[in-house]
Amino acid sequence: MKLYSTKHISPDVDLKTAVLKGLPPDNGLYMPYEINELPPSFFEQLPNMSFNEMAFKVAKNIIGNFISDENLKEIIAESYDFDAPLVILDEIGVLELFQGPTLAFKDFGARFMGRLMGYFLKGNTDEVNILVATSGDTGSAVAHGFYKVPNIKVCILYPKDKVSDIQEKQFTTLGHNITAIEIDGTFDDCQALVKTAFLDEELNNKMTLSSANSINIARLIPQSFYYFWAYKQLENKSLPLNFCIPSGNFGNLTAGLFAKKMGLPIHKLIAATNSNDIFTKYLQTGNFAPRPSVSTISNAMDVGNPSNFYRVLDFYKNDFSLLKENIAAYSFDDEATAETIKFVFQKYNYEICPHTAVAYLGMKAYLKENLGESNNIILATAHPIKFGEIVEPIIGHTPEMPERLKSAIGSTKLSIPMKNDFSVFKNWLINK
Repeated sequence: MKLYSTKHISPDVDLKTAVLKGLPPDNGLYMPYEINELPPSFFEQLPNMSFNEMAFKVAKNIIGNFISDENLKEIIAESYDFDAPLVILDEIGVLELFQGPTLAFKDFGARFMGRLMGYFLKGNTDEVNILVATSGDTGSAVAHGFYKVPNIKVCILYPKDKVSDIQEKQFTTLGHNITAIEIDGTFDDCQALVKTAFLDEELNNKMTLSSANSINIARLIPQSFYYFWAYKQLENKSLPLNFCIPSGNFGNLTAGLFAKKMGLPIHKLIAATNSNDIFTKYLQTGNFAPRPSVSTISNAMDVGNPSNFYRVLDFYKNDFSLLKENIAAYSFDDEATAETIKFVFQKYNYEICPHTAVAYLGMKAYLKENLGESNNIILATAHPIKFGEIVEPIIGHTPEMPERLKSAIGSTKLSIPMKNDFSVFKNWLINK
């Protein structure tokens, strides 16, 4: 498996280098040269496959023979012991991606990546320092995915007062090889600190740095798995297939593009964003104009300069008309999001988080403009209890808290406060 940089300046690399390095030296993003279509036999056998059997075949199709079948199956088996059921609400199916240990879709990517990186580091005495910027769920998923993995230290940067209390507790209470840094700024500030660190020559000479954000290709490969799993659960697979993805850094949507390239018959991918509507305006105008993110109740999507936009652009070879033909986008404010949480609960007695509500709105907007029978799936990216302080006043009660969250809530926060200054962050990394 060979990968190139989207900036086409850095040399090509193999999967191990791409995963352990995270970003190319030219500050692009790694993309695989080939994403082959799965054979017809895969889709014929899919109805009888388990999740892990399906995940192995999809991963093998991308990775090829770079990892032995035995080791790849072991990585997948250790990553997934939870389901992603499809719940039907009239014309919309809700794919529940929050059944994992941290109650967020990012468990699918982070657990696979943690074990893949651990496999690559077997027998290696060198220490890898993983830098992660999070607007919410990435932090907890990565923290738990890499917790106590040998030879790996994880540093999670998050914006002060801009993640939910439960999200914060999930990644600031573990200790051991997990360190949380509370930046006085926005998610974009955190992401800029991480990217600057990767490009700093002195830092890279002193330590091995890598990323576990969706900028790392090892996060995107496993996120393609659940698109196929959703398709498996449909009764009538002959209808056009649409997915609506609550979108922030656009890694989830990029994984959908990987699935489509592998032959999943996706008709339309719909990006649903909150008031950070940079991508929606791009599709309207053809002009990509990043700006500072604004805070919303769907905070994990508060991204003003989505990194994976450049992978999406690269996927379509910078062809705006082709991109627009395959992807739709809609944006919604907090008021509409809150109203949707209430509507879904009152109509279906079904609880959704703010991000899932944005996806529901996006699918409804698309269906209003595109009549005709189809399979319509939204990605439910987080359990509503993770945003209990938002959801509770809207629906009139607090969502039930799963047992695996209760221990985190009672634990002591261990984060390090830090101002938004790269020199301060760099000195801390060198001296820690």
